[in-house]
Amino acid sequence: MKEIRIEENGRLGPINAAEIPRYAGGGTYARLPRLDQVEQADIKIVGVPFDTGVSYRPGARFGANHVRESSRLIRPYNPATDTSPFAQSQVADAGDMAVNPFNINEAIETIEHNALELTSDGSTLVTVGGDHTIALPLLRAASQRAGAPVAMLHFDAHLDTWDTYFGAEYTHGTPFRRAVEEGILDTEAICHVGTRGPLYGKKDLEDDKRFGFGIVTSSDVYYQGVREIVDKLRDRIGNRPLYISVDIDVLDPAHAPGTGTPEAGGITSRELLEILRGLRGLNIVGADIVEVAPAYDHAELTGVAASHVTYDLISLISDFRASKGMNAS
Repeated sequence: MKEIRIEENGRLGPINAAEIPRYAGGGTYARLPRLDQVEQADIKIVGVPFDTGVSYRPGARFGANHVRESSRLIRPYNPATDTSPFAQSQVADAGDMAVNPFNINEAIETIEHNALELTSDGSTLVTVGGDHTIALPLLRAASQRAGAPVAMLHFDAHLDTWDTYFGAEYTHGTPFRRAVEEGILDTEAICHVGTRGPLYGKKDLEDDKRFGFGIVTSSDVYYQGVREIVDKLRDRIGNRPLYISVDIDVLDPAHAPGTGTPEAGGITSRELLEILRGLRGLNIVGADIVEVAPAYDHAELTGVAASHVTYDLISLISDFRASKGMNAS
C-alpha cells in the first residue's frame, strides 16, 4: 500500500491521517518516516528493547514498540508550544538498537557506540527504552558529543543513585551514581523531579546530596505548583547543554500503571507535560523515556502518556534546533 505523507518545508512527515486511517500502516513513532526513507534526519527516535537491569517487574524491553503503537494519534501541530516540530526539523524513526540481553556490560557498550554513531552527523537522539540502565551509556555519548559534562533533569519516582544490587554496578537503580563517578554530569546542574516513596535509609539522601543532586519531590510539585518548579529548574540549568531522562514511573500509577516499580503519590501527566514545556529554549542535547512495561498497562494509559512526553521533548528539541539554525536543511 502506498504511503501518503505530509510534506512541509521540504521535510517528510507523518502518514496523512486524512488519507490513510491511523490504525493502518507501519508502526513507527507518530507514523513518521523510517530513517532509511529520508536523506538525513535532524532528530532521530530510537528504541532500546532492554530490561536486564530491572530489580522488580520485567517487561520494559517491550516498551519502545508499545510507545510507537500508542503514538498513532500524535498530530503534526503542537498547540501547547505553537510549533510544528516535524516541519521545523526532519524527524525520523531509527528503529531499535540490537543489544545483548544476557550481558549488561556488553549491552551498555553497544548502546554507547550506537548513540555516538547515530549522532555523528550532528543530529539529536530521543531514546525510548527499555529500563533506566540505558541512561548511563546515553549520557556518556551525550557528554562526548557536547565536549563537556552535561546538565541533567531526571524525572523519576526514584533517585537511581544507589551503589549496587546483588553486587552488580550496572542496574536500573544505579546509572546516575555511575555517571557522577565518571565525571560526565555537571554536578552544579543536576536535579531529580517527582521523587517520592520509601528509601533504604536516610543515607540514600545524604549520598545523593553529596553527588550534587537537587531534589524536587512530587509533593513539591503539588504544593509549589508548576510555574515555581520550572523557574527553579531553569535557574539551576542555565544555558548548559542539558540531557533529560524521564522514567515513566514519575507519574502516579493512576496515569502510568504500566511500569516496573510503581509508587503511589506521583505527579499527573498534565504536570509532567507542563514542566517539560516550561523548559522551552534550553539546549537539550538528548533525552530518554524509559520503564514503560506494557504487560502491566491497560487501555494504553502508560503508552499514551509516554508517547506525548516523547512528542513534547521532540517539540522542544526541534524548536531549539530551528532557532539556532542547526538543522541540515
